[in-house]
Amino acid sequence: MNITQMLFGKPKSALGPARSGTGSSTMETLEKLKETYEMLEKRNALLEKKMEAELDKAKAHTRDKNKKAALLCLKKKKMYEEQMDKLTNNQLRVWEQMNMLENAKVTADTVGALKEGAAQMKAIQKTNKIEDLDDTLEEINEVSDRQRELDDALATPVGQAAELDEDELLLELEELQAEALEEEVRGPAVGVASSSHRGAQPGLAEELGIEGAPSVPGGRPAPAKRALTPEEEELAALEAEMAS
Repeated sequence: MNITQMLFGKPKSALGPARSGTGSSTMETLEKLKETYEMLEKRNALLEKKMEAELDKAKAHTRDKNKKAALLCLKKKKMYEEQMDKLTNNQLRVWEQMNMLENAKVTADTVGALKEGAAQMKAIQKTNKIEDLDDTLEEINEVSDRQRELDDALATPVGQAAELDEDELLLELEELQAEALEEEVRGPAVGVASSSHRGAQPGLAEELGIEGAPSVPGGRPAPAKRALTPEEEELAALEAEMAS
Protein backbone atom coordinates (compact mmCIF):
# COMPACT_ATOMS: atom_id res chain seq x y z
CA MET A 1 0.00 0.00 0.00
CA ASN A 2 1.51 3.34 -1.08
CA ILE A 3 1.36 6.66 0.76
CA THR A 4 -1.61 7.94 -1.29
CA GLN A 5 -3.67 4.88 -0.31
CA MET A 6 -2.62 5.29 3.31
CA LEU A 7 -3.74 8.93 3.30
CA PHE A 8 -6.94 8.73 1.25
CA GLY A 9 -7.85 5.09 1.08
CA LYS A 10 -8.71 3.31 -2.14
CA PRO A 11 -9.66 5.76 -4.90
CA LYS A 12 -12.30 3.43 -6.32
CA SER A 13 -14.17 3.22 -3.04
CA ALA A 14 -14.05 7.01 -2.60
CA LEU A 15 -15.06 8.04 -6.12
CA GLY A 16 -16.68 4.89 -7.43
CA PRO A 17 -20.36 5.70 -6.78
CA ALA A 18 -20.02 9.16 -8.30
CA ARG A 19 -18.33 7.83 -11.44
CA SER A 20 -20.58 4.88 -11.95
CA GLY A 21 -23.73 6.84 -11.31
CA THR A 22 -25.55 3.67 -10.30
CA GLY A 23 -28.49 4.49 -8.06
CA SER A 24 -27.69 8.20 -7.89
CA SER A 25 -29.08 11.20 -9.70
CA THR A 26 -27.10 13.95 -11.30
CA MET A 27 -27.51 16.21 -8.27
CA GLU A 28 -26.29 13.46 -5.94
CA THR A 29 -23.24 12.94 -8.12
CA LEU A 30 -22.50 16.65 -8.12
CA GLU A 31 -22.84 16.72 -4.34
CA LYS A 32 -20.41 13.81 -4.04
CA LEU A 33 -17.88 15.54 -6.28
CA LYS A 34 -18.22 18.71 -4.23
CA GLU A 35 -17.58 16.81 -1.01
CA THR A 36 -14.52 15.18 -2.56
CA TYR A 37 -13.20 18.54 -3.71
CA GLU A 38 -13.63 20.03 -0.24
CA MET A 39 -11.92 16.98 1.32
CA LEU A 40 -8.93 17.38 -1.00
CA GLU A 41 -8.76 21.07 -0.20
CA LYS A 42 -8.71 20.38 3.54
CA ARG A 43 -6.09 17.68 3.09
CA ASN A 44 -3.94 20.03 1.07
CA ALA A 45 -4.14 22.68 3.82
CA LEU A 46 -3.13 20.09 6.40
CA LEU A 47 -0.11 18.99 4.35
CA GLU A 48 0.93 22.60 3.95
CA LYS A 49 0.97 23.03 7.72
CA LYS A 50 2.99 19.84 8.16
CA MET A 51 5.45 20.96 5.50
CA GLU A 52 5.94 24.31 7.26
CA ALA A 53 6.42 22.50 10.57
CA GLU A 54 9.14 20.24 9.10
CA LEU A 55 10.82 23.27 7.60
CA ASP A 56 10.88 24.97 11.00
CA LYS A 57 12.34 21.79 12.55
CA ALA A 58 15.00 21.59 9.85
CA LYS A 59 16.00 25.20 10.59
CA ALA A 60 16.19 24.44 14.31
CA HIS A 61 18.34 21.32 13.78
CA THR A 62 20.57 23.34 11.48
CA ARG A 63 21.11 25.91 14.20
CA ASP A 64 21.89 23.02 16.58
CA LYS A 65 24.40 21.62 14.09
CA ASN A 66 22.32 18.38 13.89
CA LYS A 67 22.75 17.67 10.21
CA LYS A 68 21.15 14.22 10.20
CA ALA A 69 17.95 15.42 11.87
CA ALA A 70 17.79 18.45 9.58
CA LEU A 71 18.06 16.24 6.46
CA LEU A 72 15.27 13.98 7.75
CA CYS A 73 12.99 16.96 8.24
CA LEU A 74 13.77 18.21 4.74
CA LYS A 75 12.96 14.78 3.28
CA LYS A 76 9.58 14.83 5.05
CA LYS A 77 8.99 18.33 3.77
CA LYS A 78 9.77 17.21 0.23
CA MET A 79 7.33 14.28 0.51
CA TYR A 80 4.61 16.63 1.72
CA GLU A 81 5.28 18.92 -1.23
CA GLU A 82 4.93 16.01 -3.66
CA GLN A 83 1.67 14.96 -2.01
CA MET A 84 0.38 18.52 -2.23
CA ASP A 85 1.17 18.58 -5.95
CA LYS A 86 -0.78 15.37 -6.43
CA LEU A 87 -3.67 16.69 -4.38
CA THR A 88 -3.71 19.87 -6.46
CA ASN A 89 -3.91 17.81 -9.66
CA ASN A 90 -6.70 15.70 -8.16
CA GLN A 91 -8.59 18.83 -7.17
CA LEU A 92 -8.31 20.11 -10.72
CA ARG A 93 -9.67 16.83 -12.13
CA VAL A 94 -12.59 16.86 -9.69
CA TRP A 95 -13.36 20.47 -10.53
CA GLU A 96 -13.29 19.72 -14.25
CA GLN A 97 -15.61 16.77 -13.69
CA MET A 98 -18.01 18.96 -11.71
CA ASN A 99 -17.97 21.63 -14.39
CA MET A 100 -18.57 19.14 -17.20
CA LEU A 101 -21.38 17.44 -15.29
CA GLU A 102 -23.08 20.76 -14.53
CA ASN A 103 -22.86 21.76 -18.19
CA ALA A 104 -24.19 18.36 -19.23
CA LYS A 105 -27.11 18.75 -16.79
CA VAL A 106 -27.92 22.19 -18.17
CA THR A 107 -27.82 20.80 -21.71
CA ALA A 108 -30.00 17.85 -20.72
CA ASP A 109 -32.51 20.12 -18.98
CA THR A 110 -32.61 22.37 -22.04
CA VAL A 111 -33.13 19.45 -24.41
CA GLY A 112 -35.79 18.00 -22.11
CA ALA A 113 -37.63 21.34 -21.98
CA LEU A 114 -37.46 21.63 -25.78
CA LYS A 115 -38.79 18.10 -26.20
CA GLU A 116 -41.61 18.77 -23.77
CA GLY A 117 -42.47 21.98 -25.59
CA ALA A 118 -42.48 20.19 -28.94
CA ALA A 119 -44.73 17.46 -27.53
CA GLN A 120 -47.15 20.06 -26.20
CA MET A 121 -47.17 21.83 -29.57
CA LYS A 122 -48.01 18.57 -31.31
CA ALA A 123 -50.79 17.89 -28.84
CA ILE A 124 -52.27 21.34 -29.39
CA GLN A 125 -51.99 21.04 -33.15
CA LYS A 126 -53.83 17.71 -33.04
CA THR A 127 -56.80 19.39 -31.37
CA ASN A 128 -56.65 22.46 -33.67
CA LYS A 129 -56.76 21.23 -37.23
CA ILE A 130 -56.62 23.56 -40.21
CA GLU A 131 -60.02 22.31 -41.35
CA ASP A 132 -61.53 23.30 -38.02
CA LEU A 133 -59.97 26.73 -38.32
CA ASP A 134 -61.44 27.22 -41.79
CA ASP A 135 -64.88 26.20 -40.53
CA THR A 136 -64.57 28.58 -37.59
CA LEU A 137 -63.58 31.50 -39.82
CA GLU A 138 -66.45 30.73 -42.16
CA GLU A 139 -68.91 30.73 -39.26
CA ILE A 140 -67.53 34.08 -38.07
CA ASN A 141 -68.02 35.58 -41.53
CA GLU A 142 -71.58 34.25 -41.71
CA VAL A 143 -72.43 35.68 -38.30
CA SER A 144 -70.91 39.04 -39.27
CA ASP A 145 -72.92 39.17 -42.52
CA ARG A 146 -76.12 38.28 -40.67
CA GLN A 147 -75.52 40.98 -38.09
CA ARG A 148 -74.86 43.52 -40.85
CA GLU A 149 -78.18 42.61 -42.50
CA LEU A 150 -79.97 43.03 -39.19
CA ASP A 151 -78.41 46.46 -38.68
CA ASP A 152 -79.43 47.55 -42.19
CA ALA A 153 -82.98 46.31 -41.60
CA LEU A 154 -83.25 48.22 -38.34
CA ALA A 155 -81.96 51.39 -40.04
CA THR A 156 -84.63 51.27 -42.78
CA PRO A 157 -87.61 53.65 -42.10
CA VAL A 158 -90.99 51.98 -41.54
CA GLY A 159 -94.59 53.16 -41.26
CA GLN A 160 -95.37 56.84 -41.89
CA ALA A 161 -91.69 57.79 -41.99
CA ALA A 162 -91.15 55.44 -44.93
CA GLU A 163 -93.98 57.15 -46.92
CA LEU A 164 -92.45 60.62 -46.69
CA ASP A 165 -90.95 62.01 -49.90
CA GLU A 166 -87.44 63.07 -49.03
CA ASP A 167 -87.09 65.13 -52.23
CA GLU A 168 -90.23 67.08 -51.35
CA LEU A 169 -88.91 67.73 -47.87
CA LEU A 170 -85.60 68.97 -49.26
CA LEU A 171 -87.45 71.33 -51.64
CA GLU A 172 -89.48 72.74 -48.76
CA LEU A 173 -86.29 73.24 -46.76
CA GLU A 174 -84.75 75.18 -49.66
CA GLU A 175 -87.80 77.44 -49.82
CA LEU A 176 -87.53 78.17 -46.09
CA GLN A 177 -83.86 79.01 -46.48
CA ALA A 178 -84.66 81.37 -49.39
CA GLU A 179 -87.34 83.16 -47.36
CA ALA A 180 -84.98 83.56 -44.43
CA LEU A 181 -82.34 85.06 -46.74
CA GLU A 182 -84.87 87.43 -48.28
CA GLU A 183 -85.97 88.67 -44.85
CA GLU A 184 -82.35 89.33 -43.90
CA VAL A 185 -81.80 91.39 -47.09
CA ARG A 186 -85.11 93.31 -46.75
CA GLY A 187 -84.68 94.10 -43.05
CA PRO A 188 -82.50 97.30 -43.33
CA ALA A 189 -84.73 98.85 -46.07
CA VAL A 190 -87.83 98.46 -43.93
CA GLY A 191 -86.02 100.14 -41.01
CA VAL A 192 -85.12 103.21 -43.16
CA ALA A 193 -88.68 103.61 -44.43
CA SER A 194 -90.02 103.42 -40.91
CA SER A 195 -87.67 106.18 -39.67
CA SER A 196 -88.76 108.56 -42.47
CA HIS A 197 -92.43 108.27 -41.46
CA ARG A 198 -91.72 108.51 -37.73
CA GLY A 199 -94.12 111.00 -36.06
CA ALA A 200 -97.14 110.18 -38.25
CA GLN A 201 -99.99 108.09 -36.85
CA PRO A 202 -101.43 105.92 -39.63
CA GLY A 203 -105.09 105.25 -39.91
CA LEU A 204 -106.71 101.88 -40.26
CA ALA A 205 -106.24 101.92 -44.03
CA GLU A 206 -102.49 102.47 -43.67
CA GLU A 207 -102.26 99.76 -41.03
CA LEU A 208 -104.00 97.45 -43.48
CA GLY A 209 -101.67 98.48 -46.31
CA ILE A 210 -103.98 100.81 -48.35
CA GLU A 211 -101.93 103.38 -50.29
CA GLY A 212 -103.07 107.04 -50.49
CA ALA A 213 -104.97 106.98 -47.20
CA PRO A 214 -104.50 109.99 -44.91
CA SER A 215 -102.34 109.57 -41.92
CA VAL A 216 -102.89 110.90 -38.42
CA PRO A 217 -99.91 112.48 -36.64
CA GLY A 218 -98.43 110.22 -34.10
CA GLY A 219 -95.22 108.60 -32.91
CA ARG A 220 -95.68 105.05 -34.20
CA PRO A 221 -93.92 104.09 -37.47
CA ALA A 222 -95.92 102.65 -40.36
CA PRO A 223 -95.92 98.85 -40.36
CA ALA A 224 -94.84 96.83 -43.34
CA LYS A 225 -97.50 95.94 -45.91
CA ARG A 226 -99.05 92.50 -45.74
CA ALA A 227 -101.77 90.61 -47.57
CA LEU A 228 -105.36 91.54 -46.54
CA THR A 229 -108.15 89.17 -45.73
CA PRO A 230 -111.55 89.64 -47.46
CA GLU A 231 -112.99 91.19 -44.29
CA GLU A 232 -110.09 93.66 -44.00
CA GLU A 233 -110.42 94.63 -47.66
CA GLU A 234 -114.14 95.34 -47.25
CA LEU A 235 -113.52 97.44 -44.13
CA ALA A 236 -110.76 99.44 -45.87
CA ALA A 237 -112.99 100.16 -48.85
CA LEU A 238 -115.70 101.45 -46.51
CA GLU A 239 -113.28 103.81 -44.75
CA ALA A 240 -112.02 105.14 -48.10
CA GLU A 241 -115.56 105.82 -49.24
CA MET A 242 -116.44 107.68 -46.03
CA ALA A 243 -113.25 109.77 -46.29
CA SER A 244 -114.15 110.95 -49.78
